[in-house]
Amino acid sequence: MMELITASQNQAFTVAVVIMFVIALMEGVGMLLGIGVFAFLDTLLPEFDFDVDLDVDLDVGLDGAHSSPPAFTRLLGWLRVGQVPILVLLIVFLTAFGLIGLTMQGVIHSATGFYLPGVIAWLPALVATLPIVRVCGGVLAMVIPKDETDAVAESTFIGRIAVITVGSARWQSPAEAKLTDEHGQTHYVMVEPHSEDDEFAQGTAVLLTQQNGSSFLVIRNTNDAMVDQG
Repeated sequence: MMELITASQNQAFTVAVVIMFVIALMEGVGMLLGIGVFAFLDTLLPEFDFDVDLDVDLDVGLDGAHSSPPAFTRLLGWLRVGQVPILVLLIVFLTAFGLIGLTMQGVIHSATGFYLPGVIAWLPALVATLPIVRVCGGVLAMVIPKDETDAVAESTFIGRIAVITVGSARWQSPAEAKLTDEHGQTHYVMVEPHSEDDEFAQGTAVLLTQQNGSSFLVIRNTNDAMVDQG
């Protein structure tokens, strides 16, 4: 078993499993501390409509021509992105990819006495992993409470109050903050001051004024009537 795990040809699969365990451990500790360690992952993706039909999903353009969503968007939709949190899908992917790869290499080694080169082995493992991610994502989408998976446009966060949960927010040095949307769902976002002269410490309530890439520009909340409901 150790030879299988440590073989250089299986490095990608072993690393995938190790990363999965590290992520699960960090997220578990974060939950105990009330911190969403990897909650920012969902904010890194551009705002696409992932609810696509892979068979026939054609939109009529302004010129009357039919066009389909970009291939990357269709792939993400097929993998249940937008229906299940990115962190959950990532853990499923890493687990399936690592275990499929190691199992495949183990069977091949038993039959032939050698492992496939790593650059060759990862492709069939990846092809076998993607359908598993889709199936598991579909099951999890039915199990996870709907209000935890409803997609909310990040543009609706503008004007809302967030509370900084991790670190201090400084100019061009974002910190994590927690806010609650109109559905009562909690989101973790990265925020930085609107002015380079400001700095907001952990526990500070801030008002989101503008989206800046994957983070938000904020100012101090000076209205006591406006509070985060989370």
